[in-house]
Amino acid sequence: MANLNKVMLIGRLTRDPEVRMFSGGGKVAKFGFAVNNRKKNQQTGQFEDDPVFLDVDAFNRGETGRHADLVEQSLRKGSQVFIEGHLKLEQWTTQDGQKRSKISVVVDNFQFLDPRGDGQGGGATRSSYPTRQSAPPPSDFDSGPPDEMGGDTRQMEPPPPGPGDEAIPF
Repeated sequence: MANLNKVMLIGRLTRDPEVRMFSGGGKVAKFGFAVNNRKKNQQTGQFEDDPVFLDVDAFNRGETGRHADLVEQSLRKGSQVFIEGHLKLEQWTTQDGQKRSKISVVVDNFQFLDPRGDGQGGGATRSSYPTRQSAPPPSDFDSGPPDEMGGDTRQMEPPPPGPGDEAIPF
């Protein structure tokens, strides 16, 4: 039986990243993240945002993986980011003996979606962590020039609303 553990999220940081170093020289940047689900308010008939709050971990992996460094240097509370990652179940026992668990997201790749602070315009900057090669982007992406970290910039266009979107019950 096949398994797939992959998430793709666009949202905003709910707190500044906290960085921790490992004794072996590794690093992790942990931060809160929020994404919105849209749901219809049964009383008003209007669609409303229903936030989902997540914990996210970005690690430095291997010789060229520097997600934790990039997150630490570039992201702050309120930053908008596209995250591609996988889910991880964390389990622990509290001091009073209660078993606890939570699901968090581990970053595999990400893109900055906020405009750059250096006045050179907006765009999405791909992280420099090497990942498997993927197919070219769909035609609704506009390719931009390479950025200073060797990534590329792309501006995402939201899809037009489809017919009957108002009738979706969630």
